[in-house]
Amino acid sequence: MAMPPVVDQATWRKELDALRAREKAATRELDAIAAQRRRLPMVRMPDYTLVGAEGPVRLADIFDGRSQLIVYNHMWNPGAEWQCGGCTSFTSVFTRLGFLANYDARFVIVTQGPIKEAIAYADRVGNKMDWYSTADSPFGADVDAGPNGGFALNVFLRDGDTVYRTWHTSGRGVEQLTHTFALVDTLPYGRQEDWQDSPAGWPQSPAYSGWLDSPDVARLYGPDA
Repeated sequence: MAMPPVVDQATWRKELDALRAREKAATRELDAIAAQRRRLPMVRMPDYTLVGAEGPVRLADIFDGRSQLIVYNHMWNPGAEWQCGGCTSFTSVFTRLGFLANYDARFVIVTQGPIKEAIAYADRVGNKMDWYSTADSPFGADVDAGPNGGFALNVFLRDGDTVYRTWHTSGRGVEQLTHTFALVDTLPYGRQEDWQDSPAGWPQSPAYSGWLDSPDVARLYGPDA
């Protein structure tokens, strides 16, 4: 197996310092992006009603008294035993969300699936987040995650009973919000996916081949884990 070249400590430190300069520049750019995000305008949302574990619930009440809400729109394939592996794997990492209360925020999952099926699926894969269904509401479609419309992450701000949409991302924008790839990208061989720029001889496999699929998540974190 190919390996990085071996050098002396001084050479390694010099190369690391050069990389660190780029990493710090990227951090400052992310800070600037976050500052721009805080200055985005917002759009007022209709008074949607979704369905939670206890029955119908207004979008404004999903905030549970907080002013800010993060929603992950989980892909849903009607009748499938296993739902999207990417969505299932992504949401499986969020096991301790209590810290968001200190920021006056909450993070929930919304899916197009019927609520009983959605909760049963969450239990099967060991997901501990709060799930809501938009099966009978246009909410999902209106936030770029309608039936067969893929996944998305949306952020909302509440003022009394009025809800505003403040931010949205999808695709690889979502991957930036988990520690999974940030950790893997620190490894010498990285994600080992063939689309990535790696030295000759580095182990590489087709894209997504290292990702956990839904049955893998259930095996690791489900009730029988």
